[in-house]
Amino acid sequence: MIKIENVDVYGWEAAIRGARNPMNSWDKSDSEFGCRDCHGCYYVEASIRGVDDYGCDVAYCNHTGLKLGPNDHRLLTSLANAGPDHGKFLRMITVSLDITAPLYWWKEFDTYKVGTVANSCSTMHKIHAKEFELRDFSCEHIGDVPNCDPSFYGAFETIIYALNEARRCYLDTNDKHFWWQMIQLLPSSYNQRRTVMLNYQVLKTMYHARKHHKLDEWRNFCDFICTLPYSELITGGKTENE
Repeated sequence: MIKIENVDVYGWEAAIRGARNPMNSWDKSDSEFGCRDCHGCYYVEASIRGVDDYGCDVAYCNHTGLKLGPNDHRLLTSLANAGPDHGKFLRMITVSLDITAPLYWWKEFDTYKVGTVANSCSTMHKIHAKEFELRDFSCEHIGDVPNCDPSFYGAFETIIYALNEARRCYLDTNDKHFWWQMIQLLPSSYNQRRTVMLNYQVLKTMYHARKHHKLDEWRNFCDFICTLPYSELITGGKTENE
C-alpha cells in the first residue's frame, strides 16, 4: 500500500531560464506561468481518493498555471533525452509530497540519497502513541495464497496482539524493556508517513529503475510520476500535456 498526498511542483521558470543560458536564447522562451485561481503562483495538487487493503485507488486533482510553449517544450525534451549532463535543468524542478508507505518500501527508497530530503514520523518517539490496528500495516497479501494453511494471517494477528500488550505494559510501567518489545517486534509492513522533497532528475532515475518492480508500491509510485506535469521529460513518453 502506498498513499500520496499534498503534492507541490515548482521551479519551472528558473529551470527554463537555466536551460536557455548556454545559447543565450532567452528571447525564444514561449511558456506561460501562473493562473487566476492561485494568484500567480504555480502548483499542482494531487491526492489519492483512498487506499484500501487491496491496492491503490488513485484519483488525482491537478490545477496548474504552467503551459510550456512549443519552443521551450522542444528544447527541454531534447536536453532531457540527451542525458543527465545536458538535462541538468531537471534537478531544478522540485516536487514535494507526503508519502505513507510500509517500511519495506522505504528501505528501498532510501537507496536514493542524492536529490532527496525527507522528514518522517518518528517510530522511536511515537510508536506507543496509539493502539496498533490492521490498517497501520500493508498486509493486503498476507494469507492471499491459494490452497494454503491460513496460519499466515493468524501469525500476523498474533504479532499485533503482542505489540498492543507491550504497549499497554509500557504505558502502565514506563519500563523501557516493553518499549524494546515494540521496536523489535514491529514488522516491516508497518506504514510510515514522510514528507519528501525530490526533483525531476531523481524521479527519472527512480522511474526507469522501478517501473516494472516486483513491489506494488513501486509500480504505483511510477504511475503517480506519470501524472506529474510534462512527465514525458521524466519517462521519455508522451502525456496529455502535449
